[in-house]
Amino acid sequence: MTEVASPHIGSPRIMVLGVQPGNPPFRIVEIDGEVVGEAKTVTDVLSAAAASGIVVHDLDDPDVVRWVGGDKFTWTLHWGRT
Repeated sequence: MTEVASPHIGSPRIMVLGVQPGNPPFRIVEIDGEVVGEAKTVTDVLSAAAASGIVVHDLDDPDVVRWVGGDKFTWTLHWGRT
């Protein structure tokens, strides 16, 4: 038997990290484990992906994009949340 007994847990090629303070706030984008730039909108994420030769069909697919500290709609800091 050549299969591994444990399931494969892959990581997506694109990681969008949590919102960082700035004017405007931004999120750091990593592709294949390397920082490729800052995103201020979801369009910036798609542009970074395209520049790396990645076509994104579904931004909600966790096998394609991992959103850390929010989702594709999270682009501002929320201070004082309880």
